[in-house]
Amino acid sequence: MLAFTLGEDLYYFNNKKPNDLGFSPLNERLGNLCRKLIGARYFNRGYIAYAGGLTSSDNSARDKDGHGTHTLSTAGGNFVPGANVFGLGNGTAKGGSPKARVASYKVCWPPVNGSECFDADIMKAFDMAIHDGVDVLSVSLGGEPTDYFNDGLAIGAFHAVKNGITVVCSAGNSGPLDGTVTNNAPWIITVGASTLDREFETFVELRNGKRLQVHIDP
Repeated sequence: MLAFTLGEDLYYFNNKKPNDLGFSPLNERLGNLCRKLIGARYFNRGYIAYAGGLTSSDNSARDKDGHGTHTLSTAGGNFVPGANVFGLGNGTAKGGSPKARVASYKVCWPPVNGSECFDADIMKAFDMAIHDGVDVLSVSLGGEPTDYFNDGLAIGAFHAVKNGITVVCSAGNSGPLDGTVTNNAPWIITVGASTLDREFETFVELRNGKRLQVHIDP
């Protein structure tokens, strides 16, 4: 399976080729950046038409603030033994589909007048993903709900689904109030965050003998 993530920025990659641990076959259209991340593209013509040019360091598919690396590893990160939170809860971490090969497309850029992800770039990325033959799209962006005919993400997702691609989108970060979910087109699988009933705790003792309980929520 080839999982594809579309969002604010992308996985930081290099040309190292780790051991192939049972991954799915390579996708020849996307090449072979490494055996896990096999493609990275970026789309910014819509942004440039509105905001002007980008610096040379911005004008690439590289991840500048870690958001894309985080979301891509959540979707398709491989098994990582020995993961823990400050030594607690030690175990093996993994993404939703750890044996999938992944590709990343960058469509969002430095904010200008409150906008950073333009429909023209989003829809172009969807078109390229369809062309590349991905199996799943994990989309880590969204905006205020609007009419589907005016929503570039909903339109792009519709065409992807029509081509047999599963599209999974974030529900946004505006909850938990009513009516705050974004990416609510019926052909999209919309996923929201949840909480856990688990916590890590420790005690801090002050010089006056008072003990404070400290909680770390995973």
